[in-house]
Amino acid sequence: MIRQFIYSVLVVSLIASCSTKTDSTSKETYQPTEKSLATHYAAPDWFRDAKLGIYFTWGPYTVAAKTNEWYPRWMHFGLNKEDWQGDKPGYHIDLKQWHSQRFAQPSEFAYHDMIEQFTAEHFDADEWAELFARAGAKFAGPVAMHHDGYALWDSDITPWNVADIGPKRDITGELANALRQRDIKLITTFHHARNLQRYKGQTLQQAKQRYGHLDMYHFFWNSHFPWVEELATSSEDEKLKWLYGNVPEAEWLDTFWLGTLKEVINKYQPDMIWFDTWLDLIPQQQRYEFAAYYLNQAQTWGKEVMMTHKDMDMPETFSVEDFEQGRRDKLTGAPWLTDDTITKWSWSYVEGIEVKPASWVIHDFIDIVSKNGQLLLNVSPKSDGTIPQDQKEVLYELGDWLAVNGEAIYNTRPWKIYGEGPTQMESGGHFTKHVDYTANDIRFTQSKNALYAIALGTPRKPLKILALAKNNSIGVANFSKVSSLNGDYIKSWQQKADALYIELTADAPEQIAYAFKFE
Repeated sequence: MIRQFIYSVLVVSLIASCSTKTDSTSKETYQPTEKSLATHYAAPDWFRDAKLGIYFTWGPYTVAAKTNEWYPRWMHFGLNKEDWQGDKPGYHIDLKQWHSQRFAQPSEFAYHDMIEQFTAEHFDADEWAELFARAGAKFAGPVAMHHDGYALWDSDITPWNVADIGPKRDITGELANALRQRDIKLITTFHHARNLQRYKGQTLQQAKQRYGHLDMYHFFWNSHFPWVEELATSSEDEKLKWLYGNVPEAEWLDTFWLGTLKEVINKYQPDMIWFDTWLDLIPQQQRYEFAAYYLNQAQTWGKEVMMTHKDMDMPETFSVEDFEQGRRDKLTGAPWLTDDTITKWSWSYVEGIEVKPASWVIHDFIDIVSKNGQLLLNVSPKSDGTIPQDQKEVLYELGDWLAVNGEAIYNTRPWKIYGEGPTQMESGGHFTKHVDYTANDIRFTQSKNALYAIALGTPRKPLKILALAKNNSIGVANFSKVSSLNGDYIKSWQQKADALYIELTADAPEQIAYAFKFE
């Protein structure tokens, strides 16, 4: 559907106001204060039971299929030697030349021109939803809006949306329907806190200031698009300014940042709203207004919903902490989330991107669950709406493993300790280093009626589990039954004073991870 937009500030503001207005006579349980919001439990049981979600980083930047999802930013950088001024060069700062050869100079072919080529002609919501279900996901959804300000839903707030330019269809709406038909909850992720142009009129030297030092990689760091006077990124055209963030901050905060969130809440009733970094740039007032609005709307739907944040961008009293490409290195009391990608370096599809082995994904997932975490796994579709086969194969393997061993994952809770074994993480947090686990690395989970130990590999030699020794100091029960979830492949087991020992039969099949049940 193509609509005629009137791009005056007054009309855009009125549209946002009308689309997000609530009945002032209705009783609102939540007020925009931490005391009020903290009465909402951050991590509902459905989230803790679900364990696995899938989302996708997909937008017009995949037309270029170059570098990563920050292409709309990097395409403007083509600095010469004089610009470095002795600073350490950052990567991707010379992408302007590639863009000029592939398309044209950014002054002739801007990012908004690329959006028209994002057609998604092969996108099939049912096919994607079925793939996510096959992988074992219990919640899924789109990157609703990345830093680039392009809406992956049918929006009345911004003209830069999938229904009006690009695919000409409501991607989020179609997918939400397909997911719910499969009893998969909807997540929408937002990265748009960085879309506002915060560097108008600043010199290049000023724009690379970050934390008191100069760093070429961090030019215009708190805005996605660099402010370049002769390019579209500085345009105040009534249409272009809503894509490039050239809107007065007060208006942008209420009409764009908060308005788009309320619009998605009203149109699609998401079960989870996830936020990227830079949320701390949004004043607390708007953050809390969002949270109160979302929770009050959810009450009218009769749904338990949740939100996430990174770092300290929201209080953990009502929001779940998320770790980007990382995780905890210890068991924690509060539930948490990891967002990680199925590929090795870019979140979005780029030519030649390398996909992680299924063993990496599954081992990290098990480790996350054992420490009271959940995994949100990113996939990287192509601009035409297809998900590459190598990514599908990893999802198939993940789903196959869960089909056999899911009892040790879904609906479980952490045990007294998360695990044991020789392989240790260097540290926890964001962007943790990959570690290769072995069959001697054990992770524990528990349900109401059983304890589970998952070996991160196939133990061909007798497996020794120290924590399950008889009558040990952490109060382990004396077990009467031990079984492997993949079938009758236990040759013998013994619970002794020093450890519990398990020996597999010679014909036990190889598995990426072996789950044992103790009763």
